Amino acid sequence: MNPAEGAVNIQPFAGGRQLAGTAALVGVVGLALTAVGGLLDAQRTLMGYLVAFAYWTGIAVAALILLGALHASKANWAVVVRRFVESIPAALVPLAILFVPIALGMRHVFPWVDPSGLPEHVQHLVHVKHAYLNPEFFVGRAIFYFAFWIVVAALLRSWSVRQDSAGGVALTVWQRRLGAGALPFLALTLSFASFDWLMSLDPVFFSTIFGVYWWAGSFLAVFAITIIAATSWREDRTSFGAFLNVDHFHSLGKFLLAFVAFWAYIAFSQFMLIWIANIPEEIPWYIIRTSGGWLPVFAFLAIFHFLVPFFLLLSRDLKRNPRKLSFLAAYLLVVHYVDLYWLVMPRLHPEGPRPHWVDLTALVGVGGIAIAWTVFRMRGTAAIPAQDPYIEASLRYQPQ
Repeated sequence: MNPAEGAVNIQPFAGGRQLAGTAALVGVVGLALTAVGGLLDAQRTLMGYLVAFAYWTGIAVAALILLGALHASKANWAVVVRRFVESIPAALVPLAILFVPIALGMRHVFPWVDPSGLPEHVQHLVHVKHAYLNPEFFVGRAIFYFAFWIVVAALLRSWSVRQDSAGGVALTVWQRRLGAGALPFLALTLSFASFDWLMSLDPVFFSTIFGVYWWAGSFLAVFAITIIAATSWREDRTSFGAFLNVDHFHSLGKFLLAFVAFWAYIAFSQFMLIWIANIPEEIPWYIIRTSGGWLPVFAFLAIFHFLVPFFLLLSRDLKRNPRKLSFLAAYLLVVHYVDLYWLVMPRLHPEGPRPHWVDLTALVGVGGIAIAWTVFRMRGTAAIPAQDPYIEASLRYQPQ
């Protein structure tokens, strides 16, 4: 069959109404409780909020990078899941607004804002980096990151939705050009965002692959969320999950396996290079996170972020069972949060983890708003790119 023939006619996505409403309510309540926590302990609350913000923003940007990669690779098998992937970055709009508390409270989070209480040699290093690490430029960069991400995400999704009525291949060409062309800039902006929001918590520490580390975990989370959503909505004939066959789930499971291994590779590479170099500015960052109360968390990540899911995902039967695969995907979302918690919280509690209720309220607050906005944007449009010239090939996907 000619790829331009045989367009699929489906109804607009009508599900997710209850999910969107519940998520919005949970988000508002969570953010309100987090604000109360901020009045009681601004620094502790903002640190927990930063973990939640990095968690959900990383997923949204990683989904945008995945979308660009799918267009750049001309991946026909994934066309059926592409509309869902296009919808996840829509959450960048409310996330840009939710960055405001971090911008307003940066003096409670980032030591470089007021380095007067730091050791003298650290103050000197912060002064050297002042041209980059200063509040005005920090906020300006964040505005640029979000503006770029939102524009690219909006164009890719709008062209895809327009194709549902226009058909043809012209919009496919536009999407592939923008998706491929934006990839290097998406990678750069995500990397610099990781330097700004996470790595600069220790203004002395530096790692050139820090952004890749954050991206690897977030990219893994995107596949996890896609699997969970597809499984949850399989019975809804207007959702993208209803159009996925077992081979689609098998391939999504393969990506889970690949990026479990990739995350471990990047984590080990960063650790190994810093350990071998033994540079005074870098070593303390790992000493804190691999000793005292943080040692069990470090061991937990090695075992439960890599070893356990790696060996489970070797099972072909598990990858071809959507329900079992979705349970494992949910588990990976939890350990991804633990990973970000391990990155951020030693800045505040170098002696070990000190969980606080604001960690939970911030996570569900930011996440609830992001999920509600994403589902709201999905409703009313076709859940799959019905007029994409390669949708038939994707629906019949069966790897050789």
